[in-house]
Amino acid sequence: MYDRRRKALKTALHGMSLLLWLVGTLVGLAGLYLLLKFRQSSVFFSPSSYMTLPFLITVATAAFLLVSGFVGSFVGSARESTCLQGLFVYLLFVVFCLACTASALAFHHSLQLDSELQPLGEVFRTYTGSSQDQNSRAVDGLQESMECCGLQNYSDWRATSWFIRSGSHMLPHSCCNRTFTSCNGTVLLPDHFYQMGCEVKLQIVFRLLLDSVMWMFAGVFLLLVILLVPVVLLMRKPLLSYQFLDQS
Repeated sequence: MYDRRRKALKTALHGMSLLLWLVGTLVGLAGLYLLLKFRQSSVFFSPSSYMTLPFLITVATAAFLLVSGFVGSFVGSARESTCLQGLFVYLLFVVFCLACTASALAFHHSLQLDSELQPLGEVFRTYTGSSQDQNSRAVDGLQESMECCGLQNYSDWRATSWFIRSGSHMLPHSCCNRTFTSCNGTVLLPDHFYQMGCEVKLQIVFRLLLDSVMWMFAGVFLLLVILLVPVVLLMRKPLLSYQFLDQS
């Protein structure tokens, strides 16, 4: 009975270790996507911002999840090893600490988005419209990809030095709503522009990304708790049964 129970625990642990590999792969891909998304918009964030930290820790957590799954598959094999069991528990603890750190940082940055996006206004004000200017390319790319215009709305462009110097009463073509193919950027047709500002859109997108980090690691926490159950049961030694010897 005891041997059958240990065999069932090992089978369950082996299956959940394979699940760890899958979760580690998904977390790693998500972390790389989040990093790429941030790099595309990094020019709009404060240089002193540590927004990249929760995304980097997400990638590091994925690496430890993959290693944990590899070690756990050996722990769940027929051969028992106290050292492997201890290493597996240690790796799960490291994953737990990394996940807590990433979640805490994600929560902190979600509350500080307003201050971290302060450079966004300066990037818009120094817009030149030149394809050779990195900041101008970033602004056009932001407005096209996120379907936004200006900081709060399209009227913000009227106060920029680029708009005043040009004297043509035209907004960047990246402000044009794709549904209006005849849009040429003239301010006489404001309905042809994207109505939502880019600052609001960036806040929505990055709050969603940071929230996804917290929800993703909530699932990882649940998996770690479930994984610890068979490991702890496997590490328990069977109780020795004592009986009195016949004095005769």
